[in-house]
Amino acid sequence: MLQTIAMALSIISGSIILIILSRLSWLKFRRFRNLSPSLDLEWVEDCKGLCQAKIDGSIVELTDLRDFTWTSKRDHDGKWITTKVNVDKIVDVWYIVDHFHDIKGLAHTMLSFKFEDGQCISFSFETRRELGERYHPWDGLWRAYELYLVVSTESDALALRTNQRKHKVHLFRATPQPGNDKALFLALCNRANELATNPEWYHTLTSSCTTAIVDQINLIAPGRIPPMWRTLLPGHSVRAAHRLKLIQDWGGYDETLRISRIDEQAQTWDGKSDYSTHIRANLPAK
Repeated sequence: MLQTIAMALSIISGSIILIILSRLSWLKFRRFRNLSPSLDLEWVEDCKGLCQAKIDGSIVELTDLRDFTWTSKRDHDGKWITTKVNVDKIVDVWYIVDHFHDIKGLAHTMLSFKFEDGQCISFSFETRRELGERYHPWDGLWRAYELYLVVSTESDALALRTNQRKHKVHLFRATPQPGNDKALFLALCNRANELATNPEWYHTLTSSCTTAIVDQINLIAPGRIPPMWRTLLPGHSVRAAHRLKLIQDWGGYDETLRISRIDEQAQTWDGKSDYSTHIRANLPAK
């Protein structure tokens, strides 16, 4: 009898908790659904610039490209630069996975393009944070952050992760179809231009670092990446990329994963030589 009563109370308590959580979620949704994203807020220093691309045939001029030198996880010598690249001279496209958390599924993903002149330009979909604001996945479900496309040098965005934050970082050579490397770069440039004039909300599940990349790839190659749960948990995305042959196979999945890790190599960088060349020293040649 007592066991039955205890079970009934447990079920009732569980139901009440579910009702309360559902009610709180609904109230939170009603509160935020009418908010509009903005361009004109007090942003943290590393989110102030909005890169824009001027495309003239094969030449792309990028303004407000971030080129920070990070001296700690938060301190930096800030610099926003203008540079030009020739999209007909793309040498490689790289898929980057930054495992910033012990939970395997939690990671940040980026794309990087290497050009014949040695420039390496990275694209990273992130949250655009206001002063005093910190990222949390839960808040990202409720229109707390604008979507931000960081366009930067690798010695900025990637060195921050490998050398200052000391995260576990992997670098995979992508295998786009002929011409799709150029199309993808231009698509990302157009996306940067869109976000510089028409802000959008970041969303932890539907408009995050990996899903935003998937959208751009499927834009130039419809259906190339089918819907799958691994894109919602970026730390597991490499398995899908390997299976779909989106990245080079360096001797099977496990061996590819082992070879692709670059953070230990990055931490031997002297800060003076070319960072991008240094981190690729032990990676297979094309």
